[in-house]
Amino acid sequence: MAHDEIIDRYSALARAVDAGRPVAHCGREAFEQGGFGAAGHDDTAALPGGAVRAGLGCGNPVAVAELRAGETVLDLGSGGGIDVLLSARRVGPHGAVYGLDASPDLVEPAQRDAEQAGASNVRFLHGTIEAIPLPGHAVDVVISNCVINLSDDKAAVLAEAFRVLRPGGRFGVSDVVTARALDEQARQRAERRVGCAAGSLTVREYRDLLAAAGFIRLAVTLTADHGDGAHSAIIQAVKPAIGPGLEIRPMRDSDAAQVLAIYQAGLDTGQASFETSAPSWEAFTASRLPQLRYVAADAGSGEVLGWVAATAVSARPVYAGVVEHSIYVHPGCQAHSIGRALLTAFVAAAEDAGVWTIQSGVFGENAASLRLHQALGFRVVGTRERLGRHHGVWRDVMLIERRSAVIGT
Repeated sequence: MAHDEIIDRYSALARAVDAGRPVAHCGREAFEQGGFGAAGHDDTAALPGGAVRAGLGCGNPVAVAELRAGETVLDLGSGGGIDVLLSARRVGPHGAVYGLDASPDLVEPAQRDAEQAGASNVRFLHGTIEAIPLPGHAVDVVISNCVINLSDDKAAVLAEAFRVLRPGGRFGVSDVVTARALDEQARQRAERRVGCAAGSLTVREYRDLLAAAGFIRLAVTLTADHGDGAHSAIIQAVKPAIGPGLEIRPMRDSDAAQVLAIYQAGLDTGQASFETSAPSWEAFTASRLPQLRYVAADAGSGEVLGWVAATAVSARPVYAGVVEHSIYVHPGCQAHSIGRALLTAFVAAAEDAGVWTIQSGVFGENAASLRLHQALGFRVVGTRERLGRHHGVWRDVMLIERRSAVIGT
């Protein structure tokens, strides 16, 4: 279904709600069998009737996101506003909730319902979920209820969700997914039953897009089964945490000069590697895995302050879950816990990717690196004595590794 068709469809539903007509017939039993509607929520008694009648979700993202008092929440595709109003209750008067929808026929009545409900901490926005009209680092939580599957550019939606979240922020949505790629006949059957499966991602595709956007701690939990491999699901993820004014995001080609400059500064200390000069960007990218490379950057200027990346230890299938990593922090920023935040995010992302062992080699004299890694679960497994000459001196290398407690156990 095209973008304009989707807006027209939900605008028509909104006009039906305004006219007092029901737009979904879905009680608790029907919802549990895969129908959509406000029956996915259990605390709607005090909400305006219009918001409840316009509830067309496939779950309860408010409960999924575990909202806390004082948080700022964004609901993508807020529709009649039921999840916005429930979120407003959870975050309380010191929190705030934005509802974003592409249909003005939904935004205007939703704002009226919020005012009727006395929800002064609510604001509805007109715009698309592919280009969220909020600045970066504006919200603590992003929720959504059976909307992302409707977008024809889901990568843009997830990138935008990542952008507007503060570091450590949470992504908790209900959506429709498929356990496998559907053929056209199966897709049409699923859409006839649930009405919004036409653009559903597979579980693997959803996880891959979340990881590409920069999210970690990915979880996709299937709930209602709609048949033909289509399911309602709870999707959860986290934006990596780091100190104020900073963010951790995937490394980009545009970061090349800064990444290599930090690499060279680390090599110049004489304690980072046997290498003495940073490689070209082409050589760097060719030797590193594309999906496990991150930078810590200033959120305002975009200046890169540190990076972490991984290399496959072998092309043999038996080593598919084993990687070797490198982590470098700008010499002037090593007292700001950037290395710890980067390595914490990297470990989580590696486990999301199915990595069970992360390993590296560290000069014994590099005490700061050893302390950092040991604090995050790495252990020294041995020492390779006099492994090589560095500036004319024979150096020992300590082998460190971290075995996952959740992958490959």
